[in-house]
Amino acid sequence: MPSKPIPQRDQVPQQYTWKLSDLYETPDAWQRDFNALKAQIPQLAAYAGRLGESASTLYAYLEEEQAAGTRFSNLLNYAQRGSDQDTRDPDFQDRVGKIMSLYVELSAALAFETPELLKLSPETWADFCAQKPELRLYQRYFDNVQRRRPHTLSDAEEALLAAAGELAQAPDDIFGKLADADLTFPDAVDSKGEKHPMSNGSYTRLMESEDRTLRKSAFQSMYAAYGGMKNTLAATLSAQVKSLQFFANARRYPSALAASLDATHVPESVYHNLIDTVHANLDKMYRYVSLRKQILGVDELHMYDVYTPIVKGVHKEIPYEEAKETVYAALAPLGEDYRAVIREAMDRRWIDVYENVGKRSGGYMAGALVHPYILLNYKDDLDSMFTLAHELGHAVHSYRSNQDQPPVYREYVIFVAEVASTCNEALLMDYLLERTTDRKERAWLINHFLEQFRGTIYRQTMFAEFEREMGRRCAGGETLTADLLSRDYLALNQTYFGPEMVSDPEIALEWSRIPHFYYDYYVFQYATGYAAAMALAKRIRTGGKEAVDAYLSFLSGGCSKDPIDLLKDAGVDMTTPAPVQEALDQFGVLLDEMEQLLKA
Repeated sequence: MPSKPIPQRDQVPQQYTWKLSDLYETPDAWQRDFNALKAQIPQLAAYAGRLGESASTLYAYLEEEQAAGTRFSNLLNYAQRGSDQDTRDPDFQDRVGKIMSLYVELSAALAFETPELLKLSPETWADFCAQKPELRLYQRYFDNVQRRRPHTLSDAEEALLAAAGELAQAPDDIFGKLADADLTFPDAVDSKGEKHPMSNGSYTRLMESEDRTLRKSAFQSMYAAYGGMKNTLAATLSAQVKSLQFFANARRYPSALAASLDATHVPESVYHNLIDTVHANLDKMYRYVSLRKQILGVDELHMYDVYTPIVKGVHKEIPYEEAKETVYAALAPLGEDYRAVIREAMDRRWIDVYENVGKRSGGYMAGALVHPYILLNYKDDLDSMFTLAHELGHAVHSYRSNQDQPPVYREYVIFVAEVASTCNEALLMDYLLERTTDRKERAWLINHFLEQFRGTIYRQTMFAEFEREMGRRCAGGETLTADLLSRDYLALNQTYFGPEMVSDPEIALEWSRIPHFYYDYYVFQYATGYAAAMALAKRIRTGGKEAVDAYLSFLSGGCSKDPIDLLKDAGVDMTTPAPVQEALDQFGVLLDEMEQLLKA
């Protein structure tokens, strides 16, 4: 059967759309708050040169600055969520443009803050805290500013960098519009000659098909479209990498990678350890590729064979309503307080469920202050159910941090962002495996688990290594052309998949469609987060109430401590290679079981 046409936004039932009116009842209400924030900017700017005059002045400024941040968060979430639900909507595009421009204006107006805080000696700060005890709330904030002293510039230079912020957003904006709004794809055609509509959102589902003709057609359709824009996309990605290098140079960091990781106080060794540890375990990946080739019974394993399940005869459609209840049941080990938030998310329209024309592809969670918002493109399959569990993990993390931390510490940093989401996935897999007696279904689930390891630890580490190489080439003065990017990417693909995988020429273009390459050395944290989550899920299963309480405390931590310390408190030390190695050892054990199940 050919795929159903993708509906327009107004054809999606309301209960499966998120409720933007929880943020603002009307567009006019958004505009009024926008005007109010704009009016706050000169009020905040008037504190320039005054932060050291008294404890009361400093406290008043910090409180007003945090209030402005709260207002900005609401405005941005309304604009971006509205734009993402239909990227063609000109009104929401306009709101996104307006709020981002205002953000640049706000950042420029507040550029004095860090230099002035740096002028405060620890002794002056201590005196201020004695005079105004409420300032002690900001002690960690003050300490972090002091830590970045070597990378903070003069008032005028900081103002200039802040004003350049809008330019730095351009590559991501351009890529998003190209990928989600402007690019069109030829239909994929199956072995019976039937056509299937192609989009970024439908691509993964088509690549999971048992019809190899359809998979190959979808693969070629995807890269024909991106390949037709490869030079534009290379220029866009090059601009992103150059932007990171510019800001790193301006702030006197040795590299863009160092600048990125310093923002969250994560040692560079964690990044390099990840790549080194995965390289030391590529034999397991090669073994999986060999097993996949053998089970599929193909003479050559191609890149369009990577996503199709290797366990045949298990066809399980999982409607959204069923997925909701399964996920809810699977998260019982985390306790009823945790599940109460999950139930509210499911029942009170925190989730935008189905794909529609113009909707942003993929899935994400946005931690708005009224409540988190989750974007899905649900497809009634196992992968979609795991995506639901994943994004709900993010949602509870944001919800608890927003509830339990003051504004200055409520936003957790990206290094821990993927831990809660992946822990949910691990608990869901445990739940499903415990309730499966059929050998073939168990093999089907383990195949999915193996794919999570492959797609998260191996794939995201490959992306991280590609980012590191792009950064090094840019720092060395090389031009990141489409040919250079494709050559480097193809070589990495061959290294990570090994000799039994045919690295089709099209896969050299995969760099051109990865949105996370615009996220500032983000992707390595999927892999480190996955490793941490595997360790925490094991603790939750075996450690009783103490382990669960430690984990829930981690979810409430926001950025009240460095991310490495938050994870240590929860029971995982990411400064060592051990968690990554343990996760890859588990991958090997799953491979062993998979081989035994499929021999039976």
